[in-house]
Amino acid sequence: MTAAALASEGGASAGGFPLLTSCVVLPAVGALATALVSRRRPESSRLVATIFAVATAALTVAVLVAFESGEAGFQMVERATWIRDLDVSWHLGVDGISVFLVVLTGVLFPLAMLGAPPHHDDKPFHAWLLLLEAGCIGVFLALDLFLFFVMFEIVLVPMYFLISGWGYANRRYAAMKFFLYTAFGSAFMLVGLVATAVLHARGTGGDLTFDLVTIASDQGAIAPVTARWLFLAFAIAFAIKVPLFPVHTWLPDAHTEAPTAGSVILAGVMLKLGTYGFLRFGLYLFPEASAYFAPLLVTLGVIGILYGAVVATMQKDLKRLVAYSSVAHLGFIALGTFSLTTQGLQGSVLQMVNHGISTGALFLLVGMIYERRHTRQIAELRGLQKAAPVMAGVFTVVMLSSIGLPGLNGFVGEFLILLGSFLTRRWWAVVGAIGVILASLYLLWAYQRVFHGEPDEANAGFAEMRVREGLVMAPLVALIVFLGVYPKPVLDRIQPSVEALVAHVEDHSDYTEPPVATEGQRARSAAPAEEGGD
Repeated sequence: MTAAALASEGGASAGGFPLLTSCVVLPAVGALATALVSRRRPESSRLVATIFAVATAALTVAVLVAFESGEAGFQMVERATWIRDLDVSWHLGVDGISVFLVVLTGVLFPLAMLGAPPHHDDKPFHAWLLLLEAGCIGVFLALDLFLFFVMFEIVLVPMYFLISGWGYANRRYAAMKFFLYTAFGSAFMLVGLVATAVLHARGTGGDLTFDLVTIASDQGAIAPVTARWLFLAFAIAFAIKVPLFPVHTWLPDAHTEAPTAGSVILAGVMLKLGTYGFLRFGLYLFPEASAYFAPLLVTLGVIGILYGAVVATMQKDLKRLVAYSSVAHLGFIALGTFSLTTQGLQGSVLQMVNHGISTGALFLLVGMIYERRHTRQIAELRGLQKAAPVMAGVFTVVMLSSIGLPGLNGFVGEFLILLGSFLTRRWWAVVGAIGVILASLYLLWAYQRVFHGEPDEANAGFAEMRVREGLVMAPLVALIVFLGVYPKPVLDRIQPSVEALVAHVEDHSDYTEPPVATEGQRARSAAPAEEGGD
């Protein structure tokens, strides 16, 4: 597998139909259509928004169906000139790293709409959600640096208004904190991407371009030391969006104060914009710098694993506990990404999807509990299992998947991450594995306090899960079980792109930090000598 495979464009098509563009444009059109519905018909705005969200989900599934397994390069590529003088283009493509994130986005949005409807102002709520969906899908598909930045910034505005307009008591503070943190990081990324395009043009003696594939293919155009500074500019933005320790403090406030649908999307999709950014615009664009800074980033990831788990254990608010669990889980993804091994990166990509499913489901369940009891304080919830055994059963499955129980989706991703990182970052992996034990501690203890025991008078009348809520949770539970029992179809589509990315880092990195090579790496490096070289 060579780096050229990663840069290749082609593969499956949709018979000339702009499938990827439709995935971005359709929810944006839906946002406009929802905004134009009369305020006197709130049920109509809800219906219109749901139709567009479901149609977008169907398009993302169509992308997955059209995606060719075994291909490492970008598929279904679409390109049109946007700003000719700067060579900025509407350049979209999908590979094994991004395809399941696109599908995850398409599936979670309609489930969040149906599972956590707003209590007021349906029309703007659903319009903002659809615009947010368009931006998120655009991020995962963009192959132009300027287009990526535009999509990366678009998502800030809808989430700001969703938190501040439909959140809880401290919603305005949380929304402002979220916006300022992420906008601060984006300022660094804007400087970094402009500098990258200009320095690339100077280094090659060609025209200015923001095309990701072109810049990534010309690794000699930018001096290694300069590339490290550029990588840091991107890394600050991605670290805040993930978020990595110590720039994580906006996340618990945003999750706690956001409406349930906002928390589902924030955890399930938006946090992945940062982890995906590290893969697509970190490792691919700056492979040498990624290898150079890998020890720092895996250290921050491991600190996040332990810190998030310990702080989650101390939480009294159930929703805040789940929020801090995200900090821990995303630390695992950072560990796998910067292990720079095929297993580690495969686990990271898979864990992005798994975290979106499991944590999104947890936030939906916490929202259902709040709707019934109007409190999220663990001390005020007790014995819910006797009053609502079905909800308790669903909560158990989702909780165990978040812990990483074998047979459920969380185990596969964490196992691959620990396996891959143990090969090159042995002691980081050993310390990070403690986070698996701590996750069992805080989640099982929280479950015991909320669902076990005899319910008091306030909890005795706790309502069982409704049919509509069960239908929303059913696909998430099904995915949790399916990906835990049979992840092969997903891994088969992820692996070629991940292998090409690892080869790209190896081929263009003079900084050889990993002390232990995998069997595949040893075989790949030995093969040319055994065959007589070029």
